[in-house]
Amino acid sequence: MAQQMTRTANTATRDPRARVTRSLLGYGVVAGPVYVAVSLAQALTREGFDLSRHAWSMLANGGPGWIQIANLVVAGLASVACAVGLRRSLAPGNGATWAPRLVGAYGVSLVGAGIFRADPGMGFPAGTPEGPGPVSWHGVLHFACGAVGFLCVIVACFVVGRRFAGEGRTGWAVFSRLTGALFLVTFAAMASGGGAVWANLAFVAGIVIIWAWLSALSLHLYRRTAPWRA
Repeated sequence: MAQQMTRTANTATRDPRARVTRSLLGYGVVAGPVYVAVSLAQALTREGFDLSRHAWSMLANGGPGWIQIANLVVAGLASVACAVGLRRSLAPGNGATWAPRLVGAYGVSLVGAGIFRADPGMGFPAGTPEGPGPVSWHGVLHFACGAVGFLCVIVACFVVGRRFAGEGRTGWAVFSRLTGALFLVTFAAMASGGGAVWANLAFVAGIVIIWAWLSALSLHLYRRTAPWRA
């Protein structure tokens, strides 16, 4: 009887809204690590793929290309779910509107980048001629989706940094702003590097950094969201 009364009391104090928020933020925690792990696994095993020359999005080409397409779409949908969690956990307050919108736009852009496949080139997939190759309509849309999404998540870093600065959380403010600045530099390097090895590797590092930030932010807010009513 006592155990039953305890279970009833616990059920009465559980906060369903907080549990949903934590679940949504959980997608943000795992989205990045899964995306990076799946991309790297393919990069290290696909014939002809060279991390120093080829962008991860090119993995969407060839027979196993559906894996990277699915990877992009799943990561995008998880980021959209995370954005909803951000809206619920940051409200009310500075950045509670625009940070989730920008992260959500980043998620949508990843889905678009998966739907509109990047063009093959630079000898990948195996058998493709060397050089950049012809640019298709879906290749243009892929690049456009990526550019919009990357710019959105960069701005999101600064919006979140401003939020944390207003709360006196200096470490998180610096971390968010530094992440946005570093990713902007690596994205610019990739866009203007002309396929140079240093530019491609810098952008790989930038992708890892931005996903690490989103995972860390989601985990931080997950822990701040109490699953029980006071």
